Amino acid sequence: YYILLFAIFVGLVLGCAKNPTPKFHHEYFGLEQGRYVIYDVIEIQHDHDVNQHDTLRYQLKTYWADTFVDNEGRIAREFKRFVRPTANDPWVLQDIWTGIIHGIHAELVEENQRVLKLVFAPTLAKNWNANAYNTNGEQLYSYRDIHDDTTINNTFFDSTLVVELESDNSLIDSVQKYDMYAKHVGLIYKFERDLHYQFNQVLGQFYLDQGTERYYQFVSTGIE
Repeated sequence: YYILLFAIFVGLVLGCAKNPTPKFHHEYFGLEQGRYVIYDVIEIQHDHDVNQHDTLRYQLKTYWADTFVDNEGRIAREFKRFVRPTANDPWVLQDIWTGIIHGIHAELVEENQRVLKLVFAPTLAKNWNANAYNTNGEQLYSYRDIHDDTTINNTFFDSTLVVELESDNSLIDSVQKYDMYAKHVGLIYKFERDLHYQFNQVLGQFYLDQGTERYYQFVSTGIE
């Protein structure tokens, strides 16, 4: 009898060792009650026709708030976004988005558009249409770096991943967009550069005609 029990126990242990519980790494989305992240933001608008190269600097704070039942009967969470001109100014609520992890998908509703931000578990072979659940055109995302460490503003992150949003470079276009996420925090860096050039026949060189730039850089995080 005891020999039989021992044999069953060994079989269960070996079976678990051969079939470990898969790790989806949902923690990269940062979907945690009370989790906030503060960023320094830079936005630049370029328009050669009106000789405009305007730069806007401000701080952004994102905050995972209460849960609610969405229109599909799923448990989602409010994602509040606050802004302020400088670190010495009070926060002002800008908008309320919503987020959810459903199965292997991390979804964020931005300005009433549901965007598929992450697909779990992250691998370099994965790519997906971020606009699969909205009416915008196809936008293919993919993973560029997975589970790497990095340091931003003297804060060390032991596990991050980079999502490549768009990359298109030529003589007249310079488009590069990507997001970086850290485990248990969420988004820690956003890089968006969409620049378009024209050729000046007289000077024989290219010049920046129009474009936009937007950068989020992590400042701090915590639980409130």
